[in-house]
Parts: sequence; structure tokens; C-alpha cells
Amino acid sequence: MTGLRYVYAVCRPLGAPLQAQLTGVAGAPAKSLAHHGLVAVVSEVPERDFSEEALRARLEDLDWLAATARAHQGVIDALTVVTTPLPLRLATVFRDDSGVRAMIESREEHFRQTLERLQGRVEWGVKVYVEPERSEEPAAAGAGRRPASGRDYLRQRRQESRAHEDRWQRAETFATRLHGRLSAFAEESRLHAPQNPALSGAAGQNVLNAAYLVPRAHSEEFVELVDRTKDEAPGLRVELTGPWAAYSFAGENPEGDAGGNP
Repeated sequence: MTGLRYVYAVCRPLGAPLQAQLTGVAGAPAKSLAHHGLVAVVSEVPERDFSEEALRARLEDLDWLAATARAHQGVIDALTVVTTPLPLRLATVFRDDSGVRAMIESREEHFRQTLERLQGRVEWGVKVYVEPERSEEPAAAGAGRRPASGRDYLRQRRQESRAHEDRWQRAETFATRLHGRLSAFAEESRLHAPQNPALSGAAGQNVLNAAYLVPRAHSEEFVELVDRTKDEAPGLRVELTGPWAAYSFAGENPEGDAGGNP
């Protein structure tokens, strides 16, 4: 390798070589770098794009950032199939192999403890969205009609406000109950800030954005548990994503939305 080292994850020694066709950021093949009984999964990236100065500019380019995040996630997804990876932050770059080894040594205890805790476990993401109720659509369509009087206008606004408050109360009650149910099943859970629809592009208002750490062997039961809740709250949409590497439980703060939640 002659370029910089882009590090995707740290894991335990793999039982088999990485897939020869597994490519990551900048189209470079992913390779394993063993050190002190741990493995860093890395690839070579050009200094012109990944030096500290170049990265500051690149991270402002949303198209480049999205492509890099997809390539990064592709390697993590491939690793998740065969092992329990500890994902590192997007665009974690070192000058050479020695820099990667020094990073492993400086955080070796954390890596070992975290990999032990996450072994055989995956992350599932669950989001709940409030969608417009169908009964409100005709009213919205006729919102341009002038009320018969000021009193009628005030009454209409009170009814709309009451309906809005009732809908949000139902949504919050459902989300709290669902999170409690899923947390009781999972080994660990994390609540993330609700997603901004202008950034996520998802329809509706996000009222629950949570991640759950589940043994891989129990994933089917977790999925069934989520599926059984989807018809319990009309006007709400429940979305399940995963299984992901355990980003939310790894002690890292990766850029972007992984799944994951990954």
C-alpha cells in the first residue's frame, strides 16, 4: 500500500479471507491488517482526497459524502455477515500501517471489551412516524373556504387544534409503549433524536427513533414482535431497519445514519 489508510472497523481475527471483490471507499479493495490479536479492516485511499485539508473541503460536498458513506457502509455490511465488527467513524484515516497499529494499541482495551460485549449481536432500528389522518384531508382541501362568521372560524380552529393534540398524544403514548416493549426484549436500547423530515426525506413526523441491541439468534423473534405492533395504531407508520453492525452501542460516533440507524 502506498496511499493513506482508511479504516472501516476493528474486529476479531476472521475465519476466512475478505472477499476478493469487496471494494470500499474510492473503489479500493478492503484488506485486513492484523495487530495484537485484533484486525483492522482498511483500504488504500488517495491523499489528494483524504488528507486532513482535503477532507475538510470534501465533507462539504454532499454528493461525495453520500457516496463515501454508502461505500463505507457496504464494507461494514459485508463484515456483519461473517463477524461482529466494531465500526469506526466515517473517514477515519491514517498515514500508514504504523498509524493504524498505533491506534489499535492506544485503544486496545476498549476494543477488546466492546467486541466481547457485542459478540453475536446486531442492531435493529425502529422509527415511528405520525401520518396525516384521512379524515383531515377533506378539511385541508377546503381550508381556503371562508368561515360563515368569526365565531365559526374560532370553533374550526379549536377543533383542528384539539384533533392535532389528540393525534400527537396517541402517537407519544404508542411510541412510549412500543419502546418499553422492545427494550424489555433487547439487551440494550438507545433513543436518538427524532429525524428532521427535511433532511431525511421521510414522510410524516418522526416521534420515535430508537436502536436495539439483539442477539443475532433472536432477531427473528424481534422482527415478529415489531410486526405485531404495526396495526395497533392507525395513523402511525412503524419502520424497521437492520440488522446492522452495532453502531449505537459501539462507543463510537459515526457520521451519517447507519441504519443504520445503523
